[in-house]
Formats: sequence, structure tokens, C-alpha cells
Amino acid sequence: MKRFALAAFAGMLATTTAFAQVTEADLAGDASSTGDILTNGMGRHLQRFSPLDMINKETVKNLVPAWAFSLGGEKQRGQETQPLVYDGIMYVTGSYSRLYAIDVKTGEEVWQYDARLPEGILPCCDVINRGAAIYGNKIYFGTLDARIVALDLKTGDVVWREKIADYKAGYSYTAAPLIVNGLVITGNSGGEFGIVGEVQARDAETGELVWTRPVIEGHMGTFKGKESSMTGTLNASWPGDMWKTGGGATWLGGSYDADTDTLVFGAGNPAPWNSWLRNAGEKNDGSGDNLYAASRIGINPENGEIKWHFQTTPREGWDFDGVNEVVAFTDRSGNKRFATADRNGFFYVLNREDGKFVSATPFVKNITWASGIDENGRPIYNEDNRPGNPTGAADGKKGETVFSVPSFLGGKNWMPMAHSPQTGLFYVPSNEWGMDIWNEPVTYKKGAAYLGSGFTIKPIFEDHIGSLKAIDPDTGEIKWEYKNDAPLWGGVMATGGGLVFTGTPEGYLKAFDAESGEELWKFQTGSGIVGQPVTWEMDGEQYVAVASGWGGAVPLWGGEVAKKVNYLNQGGSIWVFKLPKQLAMAK
Repeated sequence: MKRFALAAFAGMLATTTAFAQVTEADLAGDASSTGDILTNGMGRHLQRFSPLDMINKETVKNLVPAWAFSLGGEKQRGQETQPLVYDGIMYVTGSYSRLYAIDVKTGEEVWQYDARLPEGILPCCDVINRGAAIYGNKIYFGTLDARIVALDLKTGDVVWREKIADYKAGYSYTAAPLIVNGLVITGNSGGEFGIVGEVQARDAETGELVWTRPVIEGHMGTFKGKESSMTGTLNASWPGDMWKTGGGATWLGGSYDADTDTLVFGAGNPAPWNSWLRNAGEKNDGSGDNLYAASRIGINPENGEIKWHFQTTPREGWDFDGVNEVVAFTDRSGNKRFATADRNGFFYVLNREDGKFVSATPFVKNITWASGIDENGRPIYNEDNRPGNPTGAADGKKGETVFSVPSFLGGKNWMPMAHSPQTGLFYVPSNEWGMDIWNEPVTYKKGAAYLGSGFTIKPIFEDHIGSLKAIDPDTGEIKWEYKNDAPLWGGVMATGGGLVFTGTPEGYLKAFDAESGEELWKFQTGSGIVGQPVTWEMDGEQYVAVASGWGGAVPLWGGEVAKKVNYLNQGGSIWVFKLPKQLAMAK
């Protein structure tokens, strides 16, 4: 369902015969193009860096609101979207699978599309959506009933709509799609329901499925409608039939490294959480690693074949998803690297050619589940910190409870970090918290939660939970840290003006000095920010935008932490700021 807000604009469309179209070259150059934002991550390498410097350390104090747009209705839930900007229109997704086109100069709505969601959808972590993708004359986004929809850019009319997976089995889709060489590439969500993670590629023009790649060993991929190759080797690291409901949801989406022509997707936690049921709690010889869950996976974009994998948490037992974004960058020595900050609390650097391990350092404090990472990139486990085996318990109902750091919501969760080629640093939104966790018996039932664990999240410091950290990827050194009372749950952006932008659940959009971490500017948006800031230039002025609307996983799953932030108001709005020309030179 959609509605038009501007009748005059609709009339204009009827008499217009041709529009500019977004090409593969446009997407490839998005990181350096400053007049638009065409991709999630402000470039398919996901660096979230803009070279714009009109807004800088001296002028940021003059940043003022240009307009605000309400996402409307009673659907005031978490707004985790990243805006896109193209040809005078801003495109933003909203909670409950909505998509808006907004006149970027005036803030007036052009059109709105509302997906007709069925009863019985099963989103694990709020009814959020993290963004869309543009290609040709279409815009693509996913829905909570596990579909991918292509809309006409100018009218919002549905061009095609395809099913990714069965929502009744617990599947959903919340990430922004990725487009490479005319293919729309998607993952899937639903890791808490015993689903199987998969990457799919479709023809952007028709929606026809080109290839599929399951990410749990034993499952068969497809290419042009026929079976292609099996993922991994059947039962190499999964016992019995556990692989059939093995989890590994690819729920955050992926990145694309043009230098190696490689898609990089993260695979989530194995299912169920109870690692003893997967024989992963018994031996550390690889037989219980449960590939390719909790991994980063390099994929050939042409046919979906796996090039390489790196598993951050083998024998995973704490819900340390491996989905966090993988950012392509070049280090100070000229080496082409990947960086990823994992939920398990370690910051990894990998080789871009083959995904091989380079280094790993902790980026949160007091990690308990492992004492470090060995020379091969494998965790050095503290076995006493694995939740106990319930089958060995006296009552057979609950294994030994342990206190683990970080919590299952991670040292870093979905919220994207940024990389500045100017400073060489990564800016990582992290959280310092732990959890009581225990294992329980569980059996798979379609559409039901498939955990086998219980948990309670707890703060570990009195003065903060959230922590924005500037990390040197060459050394792992934390150059500066900004501490925030509430958990940080929004994205980060770095700019050529020497600034780092991010939002807080308390409602502030903030700008920091990229080198020192000094807070230079803030603005209260009226609700918690869990969205992703962006910047672009228009008519000789630089703009910044972010979605405001508190929600996401923290208020739903946060235990004692959720109680600490239950005063925060929900909302749903897009805030746009600009640096006026007359103030651009003001000191």
C-alpha cells in the first residue's frame, strides 16, 4: 500500500518520460561522490567516511536544523535506518517495513510505501529496518515477512516482490540489500528460531533468483535454478542432523570488496544457543566448531561459491553472532586489509586476498570467555566460563550459571563503525556489560524460539555502558574513548572535516574531534538515536541527517540494563541539519 503526498509532483511524473538511472559505476564511486548517498555504508566497503570538510572542527558549532520529518502514525518503534539521497529525493525506511521518499530541499513527503505485513511475523529484535538500496530506476528494501521488494524510484509503485524465506518458520529480513553488477544480494534474519542462514542473489531488473548460498555446512547451494555445490562437508563439524536447523543467520547484510571481487557476509550464532547439544562444549579439536556459524565468509558474487571463511567464535556458546560488518581498508603500510569488531569483544584484522587472520585485540574490558586469541586466530577459551551442561545437572533442567563478559548483545552489535583514511583509525560504538547465562534442554519446533539458554544482562561499570572508541587497527591501541551512560546502539560516521558523528539513546546527535575525542557539538532530537548518520552536499552547503526513534534489541532483551533505560521515549523522525553558506567560514 502506498499514498501520494504531493499531487502536483505525481502529475509531473505523468508527463516526464526519462529519468537519470543509477549505474554500477555510480555505486562503485559512491564513497567519493559527495552530492548523493547511494549505498548503505556510504560506499560498498562500508567505511562510512565522507571527504566533505565544510563542516569541520571550527565550523561544526554553526550546524543548524534544516528540516525534520515525522515517520507518523502509532508505529513509533526503533528507527535503525540509514538515509539514501539521490536526484533531489531522500529515501528512508521505517519500522514495520515502510519506505518514504522525501523532497530533500523542503522535507515534504513525495510518496510512502507500507508493506502489507501478515499476522504472525516473528522478528526477534524489534520491528526495525536498516535501509534500502538503489539501482537503475528502482529502490529495493526488505520486509519483516522475509520478502524483498523493488519499487519505482519516482512513484513508489511495486515493480516486483519476491519471497526470501518462510516467515512462519521464524525468518524475517531487516538489513539493507547490497547491489553488485546488477544483482540484488540479500541475507536473512531469524537466528533465534532454528532457521538456516543464507545469501541470495537476484536479477535487479526482474527479481529472478540467480544463486543461493546457505552458510551452514551440509546445505546445498543453487545457481540458475540448479544445485551447485554443498556448503562445507556434511557432518564435519556438526553432529547428526543438528545442521538442518543450524542457525547462522546472515541478518546484517554484507559488504563488497572491488579489489578482490568478493562479497563478505557474516554468519550469526549457531542454533541452539546450548552448545552442549551441538557437541561444541566437549572438545576443542574442530569437530564441534559448527561451521560456518559465527564466521565471516568471502563469496564469489557471480555464482555464490565460497572463496574463504574465518570463524571468530568456534564452539560458540554465548550468542556471539559473527555478523558484524567487515570493512575493507588499507593500513599505514599499504596492506589491503579487512577489519571487523566482533560481538565476542575482539577487534580483528584479516587479509583481504584470502580472509586469513592478521591480528586480534580486545576492544572491551574484562572479557571472561577467552583469555586471548592465538596466532591462528582461534580463541584461547576459559572453559570454566562456558555455561554448564544441563544434562549433567542434578535435576537435568538447568546447567551451571556463569557470569560472562561481554553479554550476548555483544561488545559491539549491529551498529556500524566508521573508518577515517585521514586518521587511520576506526571509530567503534561498543558496550561494556556482562550477563548471567545458563543452558537448558530444548528441542526444535518450527516457528518457536530455539535457544536452550537463559540469561540476564547486567552493567559492569557504574558510570557508563556505552563507549565510543577510536581504535588503531595496526596496533589495536584505543586512542580515545567517549563514555555514555546508556548503551550505544546507533551507527557512526567520520568526515574529511576531522569529525566523528554518532547518536545516543538519550536523544543527542553528537560530533567529536576525530583525533582527540573531544565533544564539539550536540543536538537533542527528542527520542533516542539508533539510526545511522550520513552527510552530503547540495547547492554549495553541507548537510547531515539521522533517524531518531528509540528501540531495537536493548529495551526488549536488556535485562537489568533495559530497566535502566526504560524512561527513554520512543519516536520516529528524520532530522536534517546544514551548515549555511554564511556560517561556513565563521570561526
